Amino acid sequence: MAEQQVSVSRVIAASPEAIFDVLTDPARHGEIDGSGMVQQARGESQRLELGSQFGMDMKLGFLPYRITNTVVEYEPNRLIAWCHPGKHRWRYELEPVDGGTNVTETFDWSTAVVPKAIELMGYPKKHPANMTATLERLAGLVED
Repeated sequence: MAEQQVSVSRVIAASPEAIFDVLTDPARHGEIDGSGMVQQARGESQRLELGSQFGMDMKLGFLPYRITNTVVEYEPNRLIAWCHPGKHRWRYELEPVDGGTNVTETFDWSTAVVPKAIELMGYPKKHPANMTATLERLAGLVED
């Protein structure tokens, strides 16, 4: 449901493989997060694939918390998405283009357990700025 998704895209001057390498490494998620919420990965380092579960230390304002995510969509070097128990998804789609890769980050709450709560908390309006910052940080890590 497109009405329950917000997306931001950016062309990054790097290969899909280089970008996917960062996205599939939870230990790097804190480096790219533009929201300031993602702190660090918990547990053993692993490369993500369909069905992988990975824990993250998070922070909302001054409140620390932990979350476990599951990879629910996966196509090597093209697509990865994960969700946590609330079931809303964070998706990254990679498309090779002249000059690099068009990366689209999507916050999708159409799959959420309580989508109305996400809307009432204002996340659909807040997340595009955070996603823009995330793609900027991702570009800074991988661009030639």
